[in-house]
Amino acid sequence: MKIRSVPFFNYPWVYEQHEEEIKSVMQDVLKRGAFILQKDLEEFENSISKFIDAKYVLGVADGTNALNLGLISAGIGRGDEVILPSHTYIASAASIHYVGATPVPVECGEDHMLDVDSIKKAITKHTKAIMPVQLNGRTCNMHKIQAIADEADLLIIEDAAQALGSKFKGKSAGTFGVVGTFSFYPAKVLGCFGDGGAVVTNDNTIGDKLALLRDHGRNAKGDVVAWGTNSRLDNLQAAVLSVKLKYYIHDINRRRELAALYDSYLKEIRQLRLPPPPSNDCEHFDVYQNYELVADQRDELKSYLAEHGVGTLIQFGGKAIHQHTELGFRDIRLPVTERMYERFLMLPMNTSLTNSDVEYVCEKLCNFYKNK
Repeated sequence: MKIRSVPFFNYPWVYEQHEEEIKSVMQDVLKRGAFILQKDLEEFENSISKFIDAKYVLGVADGTNALNLGLISAGIGRGDEVILPSHTYIASAASIHYVGATPVPVECGEDHMLDVDSIKKAITKHTKAIMPVQLNGRTCNMHKIQAIADEADLLIIEDAAQALGSKFKGKSAGTFGVVGTFSFYPAKVLGCFGDGGAVVTNDNTIGDKLALLRDHGRNAKGDVVAWGTNSRLDNLQAAVLSVKLKYYIHDINRRRELAALYDSYLKEIRQLRLPPPPSNDCEHFDVYQNYELVADQRDELKSYLAEHGVGTLIQFGGKAIHQHTELGFRDIRLPVTERMYERFLMLPMNTSLTNSDVEYVCEKLCNFYKNK
């Protein structure tokens, strides 16, 4: 095959795939002058509520704000410790820090998810919550995590930014904990045209708190009855997301097809460890937000693929949470996570890809390792 361009993510595609419908709903919102907390947002929240079977869904400014508000609403604050995987985006830990609590990063397992045994070892008298991160479109083994939380009387706050539609044993990511959060950043499986997020709960008290927190502490009458902030998903983005949500199941199925195609071409390469294929595990339903593998000679492979037009990404800038020493993490050793961070690599995974794109990427991978 000749050299072709397979970008890691095709941002124009976010708009182009549903261009006419998106134009129509945007014009409708603009002509109505309906920009903040209008029916489009309410309709989108109701649709997500039904999709994941959650009682309360509140659109907020972004996924990080969702975490901040979720932690505050659950009563996490100064003096508390929250356990989270070190293999996550800095926003997970930052949200804990900014409510006055202490993030406690622990190991990831062979599936790249929060390692259950590491949770037990990290619990202290100050531990208040566990923050599972439903990474790459996969949901952790939430039954094991819930059992630990129940035994130690801990809350679960889910960071499901990458996992809308993912399930564990038929239950949706974001609905296991007292609070769950999502991101609608453009590169997410369900992405808008900027920043956006949602926080969800099935708890009545927390649901009421979240409604106040995101809108300056104002109740339904407009009276300020609590301290709050300004963190509302704007109506224009909500309308766009509603369009995309209509095609969401199709998009998830397409990602699963692409993941199966990657697996079929790459599973025999001994220098790679691949994500679980779609048909491999009846307990997990993965939506493949990312296709993150572990590769020998990772940096050399990344350069080789770039030379042949293939975009790749090392997630989170190649640093685990505990490796950000500038943020105060000192003398923390997580050898499994550290070894994986030397080998993590994400291949293109989005609905703009054709089967031939994936075949081209896999051909280049096979060529690279052929004589290794």
